[in-house]
Amino acid sequence: MRRRVKQTRSLEERMAEQAAKLKAMADQLPAGAERESLLKRARIVETGAHLGDWLNSPGLRQSD
Repeated sequence: MRRRVKQTRSLEERMAEQAAKLKAMADQLPAGAERESLLKRARIVETGAHLGDWLNSPGLRQSD
C-alpha cells in the first residue's frame, strides 16, 4: 500500500526552497564543476517552480 503524505506547502514553495538550498551549497564551494552542477540544478528547480505561473498567464489562456 502506498503511503500518502499531506503537504502543508505548495509545490512551488518547496521547489523555491530547494533552489535556495542548492544555491547556498554552491556558494560554499570554490569555482569548479561541482559548483556549476549545483547552480545548474538550482536553475532547473527554479524553472519548475515558475511553470505554474507561466501556464496560468493570460497570454496562454484559451480564448472562447
